[in-house]
Amino acid sequence: MANYDASSTNKSKKAVRTYKDLDLDFTRHPVTNDVIKIEDVNAVKRSVRNENFTPMTGIFIRRKIEEVLSNYEPRANVSSIGVNENQDRNGISVEVNFYVLNLPNPVTVTTTLQRIR
Repeated sequence: MANYDASSTNKSKKAVRTYKDLDLDFTRHPVTNDVIKIEDVNAVKRSVRNENFTPMTGIFIRRKIEEVLSNYEPRANVSSIGVNENQDRNGISVEVNFYVLNLPNPVTVTTTLQRIR
């Protein structure tokens, strides 16, 4: 089966709603000097790509990290996981605190998750 990527406009005859959004690059229209609009599939794709960090996003990421560590790293006993939005670095900071089995001192790993383009 061939890969399908949505085109920049929706060519379907069944489409009843046109989605519109502003171009976040604030490019000027050459005739009207107004900000260019993006429409249809591109507007939705832009919205999905720019999804904001919410408390639910943090909870989801925290749970997935816990799940991966419990499934694939049995030597680590996780004590806490912190997930925080880092707007300055355009990413999410993650701090994992855990104990290595049979060792008394806690270990902390801190990293930043960033979207790959």
